[in-house]
Amino acid sequence: MRQLYIKQKVFSLSGKFTVKDQQEKDRYYVEGSFMKVPKTFTIMNTARDEVALITKKMFSFLPQFLVEVNGREVLTIKKEFSFLKARYTIDAAAIEVHGNWWDMDFQVLQHGKIVGKVGKEWFTWGDSYKIQIIDEEMETIIIALVVAIDCVKADQAAAV
Repeated sequence: MRQLYIKQKVFSLSGKFTVKDQQEKDRYYVEGSFMKVPKTFTIMNTARDEVALITKKMFSFLPQFLVEVNGREVLTIKKEFSFLKARYTIDAAAIEVHGNWWDMDFQVLQHGKIVGKVGKEWFTWGDSYKIQIIDEEMETIIIALVVAIDCVKADQAAAV
């Protein structure tokens, strides 16, 4: 099992941050498009090759985020119509998210089997997440999912 950490800087307008392993070595780089439409986040490996892309879909009635890994769409996060509290759904083939993903405390399952766990690190400067990768083949998808959910949360906070 591999553990990875995402720590975002609170005052980073560019949306750049790294995903590190337990030895504090960089594993992935994440770069957001600043002042660009549509809003995107690119996830790159240490060789700076793109491994995932998150795009906020424009011109949809409710916010929608598309996640591509290695060039193919693997999941969509959609806001549902709701009067009281913001509700989102995650659509993905054979991938489920159980737990409180809005508070970043959840498990990622594929075909009913746990492939990863995500937890928010409290009492840190900026948003920090601990990611446990159980199935290493799912690593990129899990990282993309965490970044996408964080993007949805930031978008929701900006709308309030």
